[in-house]
Amino acid sequence: MLQNIAIGQYVPGQSFLHRVDPRSKLLFVVLFATLVFMANNAVTYAILVGFTLYAILLSRLSFRYILKSLKPVWWLILFTIVLHLFMTKGGAVYVDSSWFTIEEEGVRQAVFISLRLGLLILVSSLLTLTTSPIDLTEGLERLLKPFGRLGVPVHEIALMMSIAIRFIPTLMEETDKIIKAQTARGADFTSGNLIRRAKNLLPIAIPLFVSAFRRAEELALAMEARGYRGGAGRTRLHKLRFSWRDGCLAVTAALLLAAIGWWRT
Repeated sequence: MLQNIAIGQYVPGQSFLHRVDPRSKLLFVVLFATLVFMANNAVTYAILVGFTLYAILLSRLSFRYILKSLKPVWWLILFTIVLHLFMTKGGAVYVDSSWFTIEEEGVRQAVFISLRLGLLILVSSLLTLTTSPIDLTEGLERLLKPFGRLGVPVHEIALMMSIAIRFIPTLMEETDKIIKAQTARGADFTSGNLIRRAKNLLPIAIPLFVSAFRRAEELALAMEARGYRGGAGRTRLHKLRFSWRDGCLAVTAALLLAAIGWWRT
């Protein structure tokens, strides 16, 4: 299962995206998510898809590897497509039977909503694949720093979020091991009705929670043993600095915003 998820993993490299400041990438992902929800026609979605493909090329990562980030949510995308095809009405009728009808608006919404989910997941995967957990934590902390004046524990929040993202692949791998172990002991996770399948998940959920708490305790002990006492007074070996790459990303963001705003109906 680990090979089926890319969110949370980091692939070291020297590509353009790898060397962009993490603060710029975090802000851009937020802006891109906003643009995805602003897009409402074929032209705007084509612009976003084209940019996403170009960003994958800039990352110098395997396109097939990045597409693996969509595997865990294929069922959600498929459910969304089916739901809109049969439930959303409006426009010309494409299929008209005694059981169901498929109309123009349903097809339109099915395509656009599935693209929206796919784009958000792909860009989020690019963020974690090209940004180390340390840089991601520092970038998030620097962005949230103004809230520290209001008493918000910025350092702790950034650390928790980065650890949560980093442990996604680890927990998925642990889940895969538990499923294989339970299957080898005769457990059946595929047959029966929905209630029976939910009950069959208990042998997976309980060991997974125990493992997650054990890992959390081990991580806390390791941090304490290394003298971690929070963000107060901490220094950094490498300081974040903006470069011409961040300027290029800012120009790209402005162009995308202008293009989506111009072509949006």
